[in-house]
Amino acid sequence: MGFLLVTWLPVVLLRWFEPPATAFMLLQTQESDRSTFRYRWADWPELGSSAALAVIAAEDQKFPEHYGFDVVAIQDAVLDRLDGKSLRGASTITQQVAKNLFLWPDQSFLRKGIEAYFSVIIELTWSKKRILEMYLNIAEFGPGIYGIPEASRIYFGKTPRQLTDADAALLAAVLPNPNRFHVNQPSEHVRERQRWILQHMGKLKRYGWLNLIEGKGAGA
Repeated sequence: MGFLLVTWLPVVLLRWFEPPATAFMLLQTQESDRSTFRYRWADWPELGSSAALAVIAAEDQKFPEHYGFDVVAIQDAVLDRLDGKSLRGASTITQQVAKNLFLWPDQSFLRKGIEAYFSVIIELTWSKKRILEMYLNIAEFGPGIYGIPEASRIYFGKTPRQLTDADAALLAAVLPNPNRFHVNQPSEHVRERQRWILQHMGKLKRYGWLNLIEGKGAGA
């Protein structure tokens, strides 16, 4: 019960309060030559719809429907690991929020297990809108650049609500590895991924995914 209380309490508090920083921000600052990180929180109405649709299209198209896990993707990843391949990503947006907030950058089964635990309590405690709001604010979009508010300002000189779909898709295109892929100097691979994201953003709009997210989940 003590363990449950200690681990659930910060999740409960973060349902209403913005984090001053995340574990990923602090760890990566310590491990790099950077003395600080760039991060500024923006509430849901300030984030606009383009960035939200772009990250769902890029990272987790089942986000409005699942309860924290993409079971099929996880099964495929585990089978690959058992075959001797590296443990590839199968994380949902909820799992990425859990990892970025509380954990460390590692691909071990131990970290994945703790990540799954936090993902469950996040899904039980927060609405889908809050999970996506948190992700948009803490995801890394470049070395030391966290969240859509700072990324849109640094790369485009815009507020998040001023981003076009193409802008948002370019930001989302670097999410798999923001230290390797660059918004300001996009490779052909990043441009191809941007085009793919734009196509899927159109489908998500037709399905009304954002309307579903705003009305689904704990405390919605």
